[in-house]
Amino acid sequence: MKFLDKLGAATARNDSLLCVGLDPDIAKFPAELQGRPDAIFAFCKSIIDATADMACAFKPQIAYFAALGAEDQLQAICDYLRTAYPHIPIVLDAKRGDIGATAEQYAREAFERYRADAVTVNPYMGFDSVEPYLQWQDQGVIVLCRTSNPGGSDLQFLQVDGKPLYQHVARLVAEQWNRNGQCGLVVGATFPQEIAAVRAIVGDMPLLVPGIGAQGGDIEATVRAGQTAGGTGMMINSSRAILYARPAAGESFAQAAARVARETRDAINAFRAR
Repeated sequence: MKFLDKLGAATARNDSLLCVGLDPDIAKFPAELQGRPDAIFAFCKSIIDATADMACAFKPQIAYFAALGAEDQLQAICDYLRTAYPHIPIVLDAKRGDIGATAEQYAREAFERYRADAVTVNPYMGFDSVEPYLQWQDQGVIVLCRTSNPGGSDLQFLQVDGKPLYQHVARLVAEQWNRNGQCGLVVGATFPQEIAAVRAIVGDMPLLVPGIGAQGGDIEATVRAGQTAGGTGMMINSSRAILYARPAAGESFAQAAARVARETRDAINAFRAR
């Protein structure tokens, strides 16, 4: 199944625009997982099982695995997702940005090794840095556009022909790079006016939206700015707020994650067009 079809089906099935980020930080793991050689896999599996009926996508961040030499556990998590929840897309958050043969190898890493449904990429080196991923026509290629970090404005808001650079990126992707209809954009929830500007440029193209939860993005403003006319077209990501939710009395860490995921999904849905 093509990425966009899979995303649409998961959104409808779980009535959700919530993307659950998998950023495993072993220092924050519960006591029962500390010291286990498979702690990262066990933690992520518990989160996935607890939140799978509330997510439109899962987004593992590759750096959290690679920094600990745990790529095998990332691969195991991707295998588990494809087996247990084949209807939910995997968005590999890698933000790769190289060109030529190197970019081809990064594409193989994402789509052959991890068999992700989509991958995030950095467009700073232009179309050469994106084209190798487009050869995988069933997979999604999600291009950084207007990121949620404050320093993003250092470059993304530079004026080019009277428009900020991030709008040029949005237009390039929508009008020239999206040859196979497989592209999306990363637009942060911390800038809802910019989300609205991007949506006006790109039509129904899907947006991956980080920045709610721990980063403080406003859910209502985000949804109203970024949804399509049908109330879809967004993967609104929350990572730390769900992964490390404080358990209430009698709750496990997975139950706390499920509670916060449900609350977040429902808060998003309160502002969706129906």
